[in-house]
Amino acid sequence: MNQEVTEFIAAVQQQWQAELCVKLREVAYAAIPDAQERMQYKKPHYLKNGKYAAVISTSKDAVSFTIFGASGLELPNGLFDGPPERKTIKLKKGQAADAELLTSLLRQAAETL
Repeated sequence: MNQEVTEFIAAVQQQWQAELCVKLREVAYAAIPDAQERMQYKKPHYLKNGKYAAVISTSKDAVSFTIFGASGLELPNGLFDGPPERKTIKLKKGQAADAELLTSLLRQAAETL
């Protein structure tokens, strides 16, 4: 695990956002055990074979998780936004990350990378 990402998560001000970041980091590694983790554009990025697989980002009232290579995924209605090649779920305070679903989707998307 990348120390810069650990520091990023530790610096997240809202406890619920930090907890979601930890959970999403676990999702990334569960889906792609050999993922390369790095900070880029001030956000944790996860790469497979040098290609973007996922990114975690925080905003004032949400934590977002973007899955790249998402064109062939069957996604639940209404949970994800974005163009076909990358889909983002935005989680707000009180919403839990469905780790099983996100791990499965990221694993499927990463197979194309």
